[in-house]
Formats: sequence, C-alpha cells, structure tokens
Amino acid sequence: MSVFPKFWKHASFKAIAFGLLCAALVGFGDRFVSGSAGAASEQRAILLVHIHDTINPGLQDFIEYAIEKAEEESAECLILELDTPGGLVTAMRGIVKAMMNAKIPVVVFVSPSGAQAASAGVFITAAADVAAMAPGTNIGAAHPVTATGGDVPETMNEKVVNDLVAFVKSLAEERGRNAKWLEEAVRKSVSATAEEAFAQNVIDLVAQDLADLVKKLDGWEVHRKGYQRTLRTHGKPIEVVEPGWRHKVLRAISNPNIAYILLMIGLAGLYFELSQPGVVLPGVIGAISLVLAFYAMQTIPVNYAGFILIILAVIFFILEIKVASYGMLSLAGTLSLILGSLMLFHVPGQPFRVAMPVFIPTVLTVSAFFAAVAALAFRAQMRRPQVGVEALIGAEGVVTHGLNPEGKVFVQGELWNAESDQPIAQGERVRVVSVRNLKLHVTRINDK
Repeated sequence: MSVFPKFWKHASFKAIAFGLLCAALVGFGDRFVSGSAGAASEQRAILLVHIHDTINPGLQDFIEYAIEKAEEESAECLILELDTPGGLVTAMRGIVKAMMNAKIPVVVFVSPSGAQAASAGVFITAAADVAAMAPGTNIGAAHPVTATGGDVPETMNEKVVNDLVAFVKSLAEERGRNAKWLEEAVRKSVSATAEEAFAQNVIDLVAQDLADLVKKLDGWEVHRKGYQRTLRTHGKPIEVVEPGWRHKVLRAISNPNIAYILLMIGLAGLYFELSQPGVVLPGVIGAISLVLAFYAMQTIPVNYAGFILIILAVIFFILEIKVASYGMLSLAGTLSLILGSLMLFHVPGQPFRVAMPVFIPTVLTVSAFFAAVAALAFRAQMRRPQVGVEALIGAEGVVTHGLNPEGKVFVQGELWNAESDQPIAQGERVRVVSVRNLKLHVTRINDK
C-alpha cells in the first residue's frame, strides 16, 4: 500500500507542488515570449533611401512614403543616404517634420565620399536620430538664397534668416547637437568636413561606408521625448526603397521652372486649338501640360495675382482674333504675360522664383507664338470667301442672254440667272454686285 496518497493530503506538499508547476509554466512562457520577440527582431529589416537630388516637393512626398513604409514593416531603422546641394525651404520643413514624428529611428548618412549636405541638407541631417558622414564629405552653407542662387531681398532676408536660425536651434536642442555651429551655418554659411563636424558635435559618427555604418549602429541607443530604443543592426537585411513612377514624375515637375514651362506650353496648346479648331494634337498636348502644371503648383506656393494675369494675357490674345485693335490687344497680352510670370511664384517668405534664363526666352517665345497665331487667325477671317454664294460677290462674268432687266450670265464656270438695273447686251462683261435667292444682281464693268 503506497504512502504517496497520504502524503499528498498534507497542505504543505500541495503548495510546494503547485509552486513548482507555476514556476515551470512562467519559465516556459518567458522563453516563449523571448523567443517570439527575438524572432520578430530577427525579421526586422533596415530600409535604405538614396537621396542624390535637390530638396523639392517630389522628394518630400517620397521620403514621407518611405517613413510610412518603414513604420508599417516595423523596420529596425530607416537610413537616408544623403547627397544634396539644398533646395526648397517648404519641402525641407515637410521632410524634417516627418522625420521628427517618425515611429522608427531615422538615420541620415552623408555619403559617398564627395557628397555634401548643404543648405537644406543641414536641417535634414540635424533632424536625424543618428547623423553620420563618410570621410571626404562636407556639411554647411545653410544661408538662405533664391532659386537662382542670388541673395534674398534685403527686406525679407533678416526675417527668413531669423526664422531658420530658430528652427535649426530647436532641432539641435531636441537631438543634443551643437546649436551654436548650426546657427553659424545659417547666418554665416560656415561649412565643415566629416571629421570637423564630428569633433564639434554636429554629427554622431563617421563611417567609411554603408557596411561600416550598419556595424557601428548595432547597440546604438536612440533617445527621444517619450521614446527610446536600442538598435540591433547586426546581420539585418538591407532593403532599398525605390521611388514609384508617381514620385519620379512629381520630383521632375515640382521645380518652379519646369512647372512654369508646362503652364506656358499648356496655355499655348489650348490657345492654338481654340483659334484653329480641328487640329487636335496641340489641344491634347496643351491639356496634358496644364494638368501636370496644376499638379506641380499644388506643392509650390503660387501667387494667384500672377496666375490671373497670365490667364488675362491669353484672353487678350483671343480677343485680338475677334477685334481689330491694330496690335494693342497683343501688346496688352504681352505685358500681362510678363508681369504674371514675374509674380507667379513671388510669394512673401518664399525665396525661390522662376530663373531668368528660363523666364526671358519662354516669355518671348510664347508671346511671339500668341501674336503670330492671332495675326493668322485674323487674316483668315478677313480673307475673301473662296467658296459658296459669298465668294460670287465681286466676281466677273459674261452675259449669255441679254439682260432687260433679266437674263443669264456665265460666272466662275456656271450659268446663273441674273438681273440688272439697265439693259446689257449679250457678250458684254459684268461684275456681280449681290446675290439674292440664287439670282445675281450685276452691273456692266465699264460703268462708273
């Protein structure tokens, strides 16, 4: 007879057994959870974006897409390989905003050797959770300029500079970087090599290449307000995020100069189609160009006074076809086109404009095109009709049956009933004065 059932009746033994069972279950659960977390961590990839372009709205849209993709895939981190001479302030602010609010660590790597993070690139680098540079690269020269490379107008310069200084200092404070150097980069356009930037706490590390960067990021602790994470990059796969066709098109047309040229082509195409109906191809090209121009101008600040002046110029050229203004409407259209083009992207607080090497030839070419089409259309309207009843007015013919007052005349290869205010003998030449109910009213040619 076994003694185990008797022993099992003691409460102390039951408690010990129950405790051992719970410990075993907890240990197994910890190992299961740890194993699941480890497996999830192993599955995280490193997403990589190549930025070898100016900072524009198309690039902003692509980077925002890449950040969303990295968040959806719970990526270990997103690396932006940066090489840029700068770009639009509005697009830069949009990129920085997306980086600062990203739910995954964002690393900016100025690479390869010879690359730069100039102007707007300074702000993007300063906003990164981890800022890195490759040897032989440089960063700085963030003083604002216009799109043509000139200085911002003096009345606006101080306002723009102070705004950007405050912005870059807030980024430096948030990321723990050298705010004084970043301020001088904006005010005085100072620049630094990778080693100098690292020594002055502008960036976090210097890496030879992408592989070296990934190695140095392993174990790196990312700290933000309410967010911290330790990067585990060793052995993680690297996935390159490629831009889709939508991003490529937007990046190409979001330049103010390209948007302006598309707008001019679109208006010229539609104008030609309205003045010469039935040609089709210019109208199709014009419509497509206008759609692309409007799409681009959704992302670029536009002065609507300038846009209205450009539309008014087209209206003046159309009126030139209908009204004999002796060129005055064409002149008004040209002036409106010039003023509208100058004002189109002239928005307070925005330093970029249509470049003069683009503006001057475009305005001259489009104005000449509008004026030439208007002149041709006006000439066609004033030209004497070549067919139909109206073409008979003024035509000459020969009397085949004497007119007294009615008879028949031979005009333009056809025999017509005719009448005259005075008798005209057979064989005499006559001129058509008017046509009524398919009967010609004629007069003798030698009559004054």
